[in-house]
This record gives sequence, structure tokens and C-alpha cells, in this order.
Amino acid sequence: MSELTLLLLRIGFLVLMWFFVFAVVYSLRADLFGVRVRKLPQAEAAASAPAAKPAPAPAKPSAAPRSRPGGPATTSTVAKLVITSGPKAGLEVPLGSEPMSIGRSSESGLVIRDDYTSSHHARLLLWGDQWMLQDLDSTNGTFLNGERVGAPVAVSIGAPIKVGATTFELRA
Repeated sequence: MSELTLLLLRIGFLVLMWFFVFAVVYSLRADLFGVRVRKLPQAEAAASAPAAKPAPAPAKPSAAPRSRPGGPATTSTVAKLVITSGPKAGLEVPLGSEPMSIGRSSESGLVIRDDYTSSHHARLLLWGDQWMLQDLDSTNGTFLNGERVGAPVAVSIGAPIKVGATTFELRA
């Protein structure tokens, strides 16, 4: 091989090594400090909300809303989020009308400290009269009833939600 070929190979190898170092640093930074999640104003959030499922038809005024096991979770039936397995098993977190973020970050509404949870892992939000679960591009995924969540999906009462090594569910 000529001297020029060896020099070009050395330079190429050096560039490849620096690319690898920058990729590792970027990955560590994202894991330690998380990714910024921009909060949308109410008007923009309503406009950009997913149209995956239509809103249920309003109930008759004379009929009182009833809770069905496995039915969509509504504001009148869901009062808390209960952790069923994991490091914080038995913990009950009351739910309001504000979205609840779930993750390892101390800014999250429900902080889960394990190696399989991202800093900003998932979000549980009230959309209309249903609770919706949204994965925030987590590394290990968010699971509802054993299926990975890609787009925001409606959460039923008692349906197991798995984030990292923790399982929880909505309860009335």
C-alpha cells in the first residue's frame, strides 16, 4: 500500500472513532438530563389531540353514569392510579384533570426509579371524558394490556399499564 492510502485510512479511522465518542456522549446526555417536553397551551393541545377514537355519545340526562369493569375510564369513575407491582407496589396516586407524567425525572407526577424507565417515559391525560395513555418515545416502551403503545390510546378501568418494571392500573 502506498503512504497516501495508509494516511487516508488512518484519518478515516480517526473520524470514525470521534463519531463514536460523540454518539456515546449524546446518548449519555439524553439519558441523564432527559428530553425537553414542550407543554402546549389548551387550544393547541385540543387541536393536535389524536383522533384515534371518537368521543362516546353523551348519556341520557335521566340515566346516572355507571361504572363497567373494563369499560372506558371516565372522570366520574376514576379517582386514583394504583401501583400493583414494582418498587412502589401499593402506592395510590390521586388523579385530577391535569395530565400526569410518568418517568424517572423528579419533574414527573409519578416518579419511577428503575433502569428500564426513561426520564420522561409516558403521560396519562384526560381527553374529553376518557383517560388516554401516551408513550413519550421511551426506549423500552409503554404497555397497555400487554400491547406496546404507539399512539395515544384509551385506558380502561383495571387494565394493566406497564412502564419499565412497574405495573399500575386505574381504579374507581
